[in-house]
Amino acid sequence: MGDELICVGAIAGAFGVRGEVRLKSFCAEPRDIARYGPLLTADGARQFTVTLGKPIPNGFSARLGGIDSREAAEALRGVRLHAHRAMLPALPDDEYYHADLVGLEVRDTGGAVLGRVSAVMNHGAGDLLEVRRHGAEAVLLPFTRAVVPTVDLAAGRVVADPPEGLF
Repeated sequence: MGDELICVGAIAGAFGVRGEVRLKSFCAEPRDIARYGPLLTADGARQFTVTLGKPIPNGFSARLGGIDSREAAEALRGVRLHAHRAMLPALPDDEYYHADLVGLEVRDTGGAVLGRVSAVMNHGAGDLLEVRRHGAEAVLLPFTRAVVPTVDLAAGRVVADPPEGLF
């Protein structure tokens, strides 16, 4: 599991004219993104050392190793940066990396299959599990202890007690 890549940030575009980028961190402690490097692209084809600059709205200015022009920085807009799982801190029992949740089967408290977690989102009010159901539209399930009382990574499933009418 240590070689698995976990998304820790994204490049939002160029910052200035000397090759710095706007870096959005997905880490619990945003500045820690620089400690988990070198960071890699999703396919592992490119890697970058990261030196954080000053905080800016929604992230940091940052210098990436090998990027020395505005054009090169702008070409990286939208690139997600990943770290090896082994570089990341261990989590307490009731916390999970989003990557651990994607793909898990979702069952209700009676054991009926509701679907699979296809994504984990957070739009500011807390995490939401996007649950894809076979032949139906995706449903957004609040990822709270009340709605998702059990996450069993070993069994590959979560147990949900969704609000009535959600499914």
